[in-house]
Order: sequence, then C-alpha cells, then structure tokens
Amino acid sequence: MAGDIVATWQAPRAVFRSRVGEQGAHPREDRALAVLILACGLVFVGHWPRLVRQSQLAGEDLNPLLGGALFAWMFLMPLVLYAIGTLSHLIAKAFGGRGSAYRARFALFWALLAATPAWLLTGLVAGFMGPGVAQQAVGAVALGAFLVFWALGFHEAEWGA
Repeated sequence: MAGDIVATWQAPRAVFRSRVGEQGAHPREDRALAVLILACGLVFVGHWPRLVRQSQLAGEDLNPLLGGALFAWMFLMPLVLYAIGTLSHLIAKAFGGRGSAYRARFALFWALLAATPAWLLTGLVAGFMGPGVAQQAVGAVALGAFLVFWALGFHEAEWGA
C-alpha cells in the first residue's frame, strides 16, 4: 500500500484503477473502510506536533487537545467523508456519471490516504515552525494534492468505468 501511495503522486489515475480494480466485480466495503480509517489515523497523527506546540505555548493540558482531534478524525470525519463520497456520486449521476457509489467513495478515501505524506509534513511544519508562510505553503500543497487526487480518481470512478 505504501508503494501505491508513492505511485499515486506520479500516476494517480492508474493507481486508482488498479486499487479499485483489485476488488473485481464485487465491491469490498471493508477495504474502503480500512483505507478511510488508515487515512484518518495518519491525518490525526499529523496533528500531534501542532497540538503539542499549542499546548506548550498556551499552557494547556495536551490530553484534551489530543482527545478532541482523535474524536474529530477517527469518529466524525469517517461519517462526513462517507456522506460526501455518496453525495458526490449522486451529483455525478445527475450529470451522466456511470460509476457506483462505492467507486465514488473509494476515490475520496484513496485521495485522502494518498495525500497523507503532505498532511504529515504540514503537521511537522506547524509544530516546529508555527503559523506562517511555510505552514500555509505546505498546507496548500497538501490540500491541492488531495483535491487533484480526488478529482482524477472521481472522474475515473464515474466516467472512466
């Protein structure tokens, strides 16, 4: 899987096709959920340096900050991302999309996982350098990578099928 993440930065459509094609004619929702949970877990870990910095500078206890981020990324975001993935499929279907809700969701989940190296770097920059131009630049790259991976995967899921 790590090799596919690296390969996604070079050929996102091909990697998405191979990842979703591995599952054959029968979608494997358990694999999609595993990709989503892994992605959310890595993004959560990426927030640790920023939260440690915030805790030390503000004199706050670290545990509530980590608990809030854990709840947000491991419990709320999977539900939100499932809803966004399904809604995106319904919107695409209205515009002639031929894919399935599963493929649309998997495109979103894979995009988030593939962009996690950039999200982890964003967390490191936020933790070590604090707010500023560097954090904004790395955050923009992370967001841009996620959006590009999602757009390419989503197009492949809905119109490339």
